[in-house]
Amino acid sequence: MDMSAAEVKRAASAQPASSPPPHREPNGSEILVRCLQAEGVDFLWGYPGGAVLYIYDALYKQESIQHVLVRHEQAAVHAADGYARATGQVGVALVTSGPGVTNAVTGIATAYMDSIPMVIITGQVPTPAIGLDAFQECDTVGITRPIVKHNFLVKDVRDLALTIKKAFHIARTGRPGPVVVDIPKDVSLKTAPFHYPERVEMRSYNPVKKGHGGQIRKAVQLLMAAKRPYIYTGGGVILGEASAELRELVHLLGSPCTNTLMGLGAIAASDPQFLGMLGMHGTYEANMTMQNCDVLLAVGARFDDRVIGNPQHFASVQRKIIHVDIDPSSISKRVKVDIPIVGDVKDVLAELIAQVKDAQTRPDKEALNAWWKQVNEWRKRDCLVYKPSDEVIKPQMVVDKLWQLTKDRDTYITSDVGQHQMWAAQYYRFEQPRRWINSGGLGTMGVGLPYAMGIKLAKPEADVFCITGEGSIQMCIQELSTCQQYRTPVKIVSLNNRYLGMVRQWQQLDYGSRYSHSYMDALPDFVKLAEAYGHVGILVERPQDVEPALRESIRLKDRTVFLDIRTDPAENVWPMVKAGQGISEMLLGSEDL
Repeated sequence: MDMSAAEVKRAASAQPASSPPPHREPNGSEILVRCLQAEGVDFLWGYPGGAVLYIYDALYKQESIQHVLVRHEQAAVHAADGYARATGQVGVALVTSGPGVTNAVTGIATAYMDSIPMVIITGQVPTPAIGLDAFQECDTVGITRPIVKHNFLVKDVRDLALTIKKAFHIARTGRPGPVVVDIPKDVSLKTAPFHYPERVEMRSYNPVKKGHGGQIRKAVQLLMAAKRPYIYTGGGVILGEASAELRELVHLLGSPCTNTLMGLGAIAASDPQFLGMLGMHGTYEANMTMQNCDVLLAVGARFDDRVIGNPQHFASVQRKIIHVDIDPSSISKRVKVDIPIVGDVKDVLAELIAQVKDAQTRPDKEALNAWWKQVNEWRKRDCLVYKPSDEVIKPQMVVDKLWQLTKDRDTYITSDVGQHQMWAAQYYRFEQPRRWINSGGLGTMGVGLPYAMGIKLAKPEADVFCITGEGSIQMCIQELSTCQQYRTPVKIVSLNNRYLGMVRQWQQLDYGSRYSHSYMDALPDFVKLAEAYGHVGILVERPQDVEPALRESIRLKDRTVFLDIRTDPAENVWPMVKAGQGISEMLLGSEDL
């Protein structure tokens, strides 16, 4: 018979234990816990091991922080990452030394590429053993240096509290990102007086918050003079909590607007000025407008390869670019800009709005109307239309149906990486920010389920759906066990096409249909697998069964449900810009091949 966590704890506490001497100084582990409590940490995802057992002992003695035991360290970081993306709070994970750290690396890199505020606490071998190839030792600082905003190795317990304060400060300010704090085992045992500073100042770290007034004035002048303006936004608007300001500016200027994959929800999908996502699998109208505008306002976006395609092709059209970003290193990195504005996007947008309202000139209405006429012509291509089928399940239909059933509910959508991710981004219409949770920069398979777990703990009343594929879900499928233990009833919508779909699509288009190792020959019975973990599994093989299955998963509010939906294996994601092409050189369907 399985014992509940509470029963286990009661049984253990019934054993005689030596009580600590009164008024003693706390050890490093207790200091760490107190620091986390001071930062308002509610949830901590982790996996124990030798180097962090003193920390786990300290966690045992408190009740304000809920520790979530995952089944793999990668999932601990992903779950904390999902929590951070959905709430805007700092996500916290705890892993042991050596393989615990190396297992966490993928999660850390994922958060780094998408600028997610996180603190990852890693165990380390005792300080005298560092560098001596001790059991479960690795160079955590060296390994993580390229994929963190900053990292610390704490060698003295007296420095621990200040280091944790610095870690949270660095993680959440400026351009957010993950910070690693490496704590040797002996540091977690040694004692010291506890003092947690209320604020911290770091001479070498002073991120700019307020944008340059002169640059903002120049930007307003450009926008007022524009004949074909366009507003292009990315994840920075979401992270900077600047959606309200963006929406106001878009309506004030009357310009068309687009989001990157990471920026979806910053402006409502139903807004008539929103042209959909742009980029490799963006809409025809979003990409054509990007290529043909004369003034581009980029806010919290990176001009990465998936957005603008070939930089030379992008630069072949003359346009003025205004780029707003908190991180100066992101500006003019791939595309030369005319007016750089370094600052917090919320503050800069607020100042832009104020100056636009005060401006003596107004946008040229006639030119703007002509521009919208052209944009609407591109819209008429209706590039996201797909052929429905009564015989095979079209993946686009599944996502569209899910949106119809959940659009009036508080719903969070996570995804993994591949075709299903693109269909989710294209066909689920996000009205609010922080509702679309996925790995954009690193493109990490396996994130969907841990993300969903992290979000469900933070938002227990919301519906959380993980749109995934049969390839991606198997990378962290063991977390179904975590969902059962912590009662996080998420809904998994697996678009099972029996292929690594995006790999197969590229192989079809660029590699002469040589499907080298992209098909799945030995898939498990996902229904039985879900049931083995204590969840509900539903197999869906006919188009007419999709809606009833989705409705049933929503009805089973307190159960994790795995929907194994057998979709058309030959379906591709359209539109598409092939690698190396310009963003206006789009394939709208197989007829363009």
